Amino acid sequence: MSGKSISRYGLIALALFLIGGLLMVDSNAQKRKRKRRSSAPKITNPEIYQPVDNTNSNNSGDTSTPTESPSPTPDPEAMKKTIQTLSNQVDKLSDKLNQMEESQRSMVDLERLGRAEQRSSQLRAEQREVQAKIGELEVRLEDVEFALKPENIERSTQGYGTTRPEELRAQRKKQLETERDRSQKQLELLRASDAHLTQAIASSDAEVDRLQKKLDAADRSAIENAKTKELAQPPPSPTPTPNQ
Repeated sequence: MSGKSISRYGLIALALFLIGGLLMVDSNAQKRKRKRRSSAPKITNPEIYQPVDNTNSNNSGDTSTPTESPSPTPDPEAMKKTIQTLSNQVDKLSDKLNQMEESQRSMVDLERLGRAEQRSSQLRAEQREVQAKIGELEVRLEDVEFALKPENIERSTQGYGTTRPEELRAQRKKQLETERDRSQKQLELLRASDAHLTQAIASSDAEVDRLQKKLDAADRSAIENAKTKELAQPPPSPTPTPNQ
């Protein structure tokens, strides 16, 4: 045989060997699948519970089943008393809350009244100081106006020995006019401050008067409410006396 024929036979033998190997692998795989299927647990359906029919037993005269007793009927009078008691308690709580709120408002108003009175007192003290300064400046201005008269200027410069009395009188007049202008400006500022303080005092006094009236009205209302409650209360029942 030639070399080509030998190699051809060799290829054929190799192909047959590979085909046989593949067939063996396939058969082994099928055997494993069969083993797995045979070893898997079987799923069985559970038995369905059938309820017992008790109609026959009930119809047969079995009286062992307990019967429900009817619920007691509520007493209307007892319910009415309970509702009335709860209503009275709610009314008492509401009265207490209202009294607490009124008392709190009264405390706030009292505090505001105290601050308003203190403010009025401070404003009056400031106004007294301002008015005192106004009085001093007014007196000083009157003195300056009097000193500015020509005869007074001439009289005030006669004691100085100078050869130019007119210059001395002009200098004295200028000093007095400067002082007069400065005092007038201060007086205007003080008078404006006095007017502002007067308005502030009036506003503070009005607040004091308003708060006092509010507190007086609250006191009168509390007294009237107390009288109303006292009259609304039923008279105490007389105590029974033992029979002699």
